[in-house]
Amino acid sequence: MKVVIAGAGSVGSSIAKELLSHGHDVLLIDEKPGTEGRSELDGASWLIGDACELSTLKDAKLDLADVVVSATGDDKVNLVVSLLAKTEFGVARTVGRVNNPKNDWMFDDSWGVDVAVNTPRLMTALVEEAVEVGDLVRLLTLQTGVSSMVEFTVPGASPMVGARVGSVPWPQDSTLVAILRDDAPITPSADDVVEGGDELFFVTTIAAEDELRDLLAPKD
Repeated sequence: MKVVIAGAGSVGSSIAKELLSHGHDVLLIDEKPGTEGRSELDGASWLIGDACELSTLKDAKLDLADVVVSATGDDKVNLVVSLLAKTEFGVARTVGRVNNPKNDWMFDDSWGVDVAVNTPRLMTALVEEAVEVGDLVRLLTLQTGVSSMVEFTVPGASPMVGARVGSVPWPQDSTLVAILRDDAPITPSADDVVEGGDELFFVTTIAAEDELRDLLAPKD
């Protein structure tokens, strides 16, 4: 898979390193010449230039990219790169880094963003996940702001404990995709029984989150 990453800072570099270790073809775009050719990114291609400029993106052969990741520290840049990738080069999938949570609402298909990664929100969600058992926590926003991945840690006293996955009336637009139990992931089947302390991961439409939250909430 050919991946183009705009921004070779700590976030962009970390993504590139991980993708390279998985055998993907990675091109990094950055304005600072000093970022080029770092040893930990051996195998990556580099392009020094402004990722907001069409000429730079043409030089990067963006039309051949499978995925474009906008990972700079500037939300305006990330939005412009995503929009150009979609509208000018027809890139199939774009991922945009959200630096300021106040700008989260802009990272959708109107700006060419398929997946918005809100780092502050994700960190907040992970903190909440650790301390607020029994609450539905949104981890990621997916599919141009229509869907999300959410997590629910089942309290020991939850009425959900002992229920078969196949017997629970999950909301129509919510799908249980994984159960984390004793640090081991489980692919859920209809016959799996929910246990206290299970972490349930769902892909759901954002509109269905409240219905899912009501279903999972402890009953008085």
